[in-house]
Amino acid sequence: MTKGLPETLEFSQRPRRGILTPHIRMLYVYSFLVVAGFLFYLSQGFWTTYSTARLPPHATVSLARCRSLHAKPGPSRDFHKRSYSDRFVEGTKPTLIKNARIWTGDANGTEVVNADILLDKGIIKGIGRVGHAHLKMLRDDLVVLDAKNAWITPGIVDLHSHIGDSPLPDLNGAQDDNSLLGPIQPWLRALDGLNTHDDSYLLSIAGGVTTALVLPGSANAIGGQGFTVKLRSTPERSPSSMLLEPPYQINSSFLEEAERPRWRQMKHACGENPNGVYGYTRMDTVWAFRQAYNKAREIKDGQDQYCNDVLDGDWAKLTKEPFPEDLQWEAMVDILRGRVKVQVHCYEAVDLDDFVRLSQEFQFPVAAFHHAHEAYLVPDVLKKAYEHPPAVAMFAAVARYKREAYRGSVFAPRVLAQHGLPVVMKSDSSAAFHSRDLLFEAQQAHFYGLPENLAIAAVTSTPAEVMGMGHRVGYIKEGWDADLVIWDSHPLALGATPIQVFIDGIPQLSSPHVVEKPKAFQVSPKVPNFDKEAKDTVNYEGLPPLEPEEAAHDAVVFTGVKSVYARTNDSVDEVFLAEDANSYGIVVVEKGIMKCFGSSSQCGMDLSESSATIVDLNGGALSPGLVTYGAPIGLEEINEEPSTRDGAVPDPLYQPVPKIVGGDGALIRASDGLQFGGRDSLAGVTAGIVAPIHDLFFAGLSTTFSTAARNKLSEGAVIQDVNALHVSVRHFGSPSVSTQIGTLRHLLLHPDDSHAGKWFKNVAEGEETLVVEADSADVIATLVSLKKEVEKQYRSKVKLTISGGIEAYLLAKDLAHADVGVIQVPARPFPAVWEQRRISPGPPLTEQSSILTLLEHNVTVGVGITENWAAQNTRFDVGWIAIEAGGRLSKGQALALASTNLEKLLGGKVKAQSAHDLVATRGGELLDFESKVVAVISPRRGVVDLM
Repeated sequence: MTKGLPETLEFSQRPRRGILTPHIRMLYVYSFLVVAGFLFYLSQGFWTTYSTARLPPHATVSLARCRSLHAKPGPSRDFHKRSYSDRFVEGTKPTLIKNARIWTGDANGTEVVNADILLDKGIIKGIGRVGHAHLKMLRDDLVVLDAKNAWITPGIVDLHSHIGDSPLPDLNGAQDDNSLLGPIQPWLRALDGLNTHDDSYLLSIAGGVTTALVLPGSANAIGGQGFTVKLRSTPERSPSSMLLEPPYQINSSFLEEAERPRWRQMKHACGENPNGVYGYTRMDTVWAFRQAYNKAREIKDGQDQYCNDVLDGDWAKLTKEPFPEDLQWEAMVDILRGRVKVQVHCYEAVDLDDFVRLSQEFQFPVAAFHHAHEAYLVPDVLKKAYEHPPAVAMFAAVARYKREAYRGSVFAPRVLAQHGLPVVMKSDSSAAFHSRDLLFEAQQAHFYGLPENLAIAAVTSTPAEVMGMGHRVGYIKEGWDADLVIWDSHPLALGATPIQVFIDGIPQLSSPHVVEKPKAFQVSPKVPNFDKEAKDTVNYEGLPPLEPEEAAHDAVVFTGVKSVYARTNDSVDEVFLAEDANSYGIVVVEKGIMKCFGSSSQCGMDLSESSATIVDLNGGALSPGLVTYGAPIGLEEINEEPSTRDGAVPDPLYQPVPKIVGGDGALIRASDGLQFGGRDSLAGVTAGIVAPIHDLFFAGLSTTFSTAARNKLSEGAVIQDVNALHVSVRHFGSPSVSTQIGTLRHLLLHPDDSHAGKWFKNVAEGEETLVVEADSADVIATLVSLKKEVEKQYRSKVKLTISGGIEAYLLAKDLAHADVGVIQVPARPFPAVWEQRRISPGPPLTEQSSILTLLEHNVTVGVGITENWAAQNTRFDVGWIAIEAGGRLSKGQALALASTNLEKLLGGKVKAQSAHDLVATRGGELLDFESKVVAVISPRRGVVDLM
């Protein structure tokens, strides 16, 4: 039988010899075309080889450049079939992690699997149950870890970092994140300033961060090129060896014809930063952008025309003219070719709109808008960006530090996600913010309503995709880089800490300290409902009314109460705790005073017949209102706007003090500069203690005020007019530390009859408290010696408090013996400056934190904040300390860190129970992620404020 023909054919249907049928004709034509094409291919290859061989060197390069002109970045199709990573370090043993609960990043962050993970040759070799044959191949080299059902996520990815370029600690000789030589500098490269000895790397790894995009600073409209790095140290110890998929251009090499380009990164900045540096307006900045992009477009058009001519056979042009390019502008040209991830620092709607129009005019995509405090108010504007909507990389709660950040909201991540925009939480890692706590940004976003899957993705898979590295990091999948974190609790639980961190399959924590966490911490927190608050925030364009509603009745009854914490002298004690939901109690309040707590029968209350306002706390609690200290809350609304601040006091050590304001020795009182109605004093903080704003040695007299007061004349607005006397002893450069100590010694041992002299004499005699801002253990030791010197002369007991105190734990035993208290500012230490470099960060790097070390030695400890926005997180700062204590610190003792202890250390003299506020939380206690502040009970004002 002839294949393809019917089984039976009539004779007349059979093909006749010598006659070509249609089938045979087609076969001949097809064969001819194949042979002709093959001969043409050979001739072309011969001609290309022959011709190229005869071309001058520059022409060969130009031809290669033209042939790769339209190649787009991205991995090869078989990338995940690789047998080893290009970052694999020879000698790294394979690791099998058994019994893991894995957040893979797949299915939009919803996939969680219980499985084993095999790491080998720097990549993830398998997920599931690894076969015996595979394991046998690894023989004795295999390291086996039992995760014991611990959570494992991809390594955290930081999309906005200055790590290595902005030094930690802050030192002039290592400041390399901003050039001030011009607003448009796309030719600069963050890699060229990357310091491999920075203290940030290990601290960031201890927070689970494995990959970071290091960007130039935001002083310039176009600040230069960013680079993606892995944070682990390398055998080579060089910046280049830390790079992940470095662009070919870092050594001026270019693509071979078969290669694909690698993603590049470019930093842009809008708004106040370039305007402030160069005296620009927004109009000037946008024009600078347009000029730069127009220059790049002209070069690109010239390249396109050149290559069109050359590839069309204009060999004369090829031999006579080099490929048209400009080293300074080549990265900008690559932006227009879609090869660069443009990362844009922009805050306000006007800046976002400007840049979106710029992207449309010059037709380039935007990878992400960073900071973007008003992006949640204009999501539709972002969706108009060229080619695709950008991601938004933001802080969770950092806002109002300058005007363009004033409308920032904790609800921004959830609002943007609801509009379908990719959400990234970032660190801005520098001496001001640190990426060690980047996961905490995701936790806060989740607390305020960002879904669990997107919250974890916001620090893993989403930033990985935005930086163009989603094929390597941000996921736990076979073939991806072996970067992952084993956590001691659910990653969105407060205080989640790495047990181990792997980068390229290499464990990074040599002897990690692990705190055993309760079972409740192994599940995602049941966060409160903030739907109304989020809606109001958008409706009021970021500035919703903050005034609470006063309860309609003098009597308020809180039901569903699980626990009550109350002040007892100088401590906080748990005075009521329900065993279970069936035994939840009530709290009766009349005119702002707690009258009874316990069961309804114990309080003689029939709720069915009561005319009181009823507030169901649903398993919530009552706790003492927290106190904030350290930042100038009450004296400042926007840090970078002088008209919103009280201003800094003059310092007699540095400048003459005008007679009219007390050049003869008057002390400045913070109470004289108080301003009320700010937007930062929220979430359980009911009082603030603030010293006069000061830049140098001399501060003045602090005050205690109510954060809920409308103005200074309101009932209970000023709780204590004068608290303590404040000075600073720090390394300002001039005058010296020894000069500052000498001045303090003279003021204490030889006071004059001036107003200031009388206060220093009162301190020396033990009647008033002296608060000295100092971090260095050496300075603190000298202050302790000075205290003893003064006490010997006056035969007194000097009340000395150290504020800052980052290195104070090194002297814990001596401080306890000398009865010197410490207010650590901030609660979670990091070495921002040289005199803070000897930190005790706590798990996983040290067994316990500096605060716990001080407490173990019976030092009285309080906690403070460095910026106003952080006041709302005081409850979580204190809760985190309690969690790290692992049961060694009661909740009452934790609450005291930001209430009774703080007041005692700052000269608080208001002891009456009726003078202090209580805070009511629904759904949980004040220090956890499941509670929401719903009321403030104020005895001073005789009211209950409902939130």
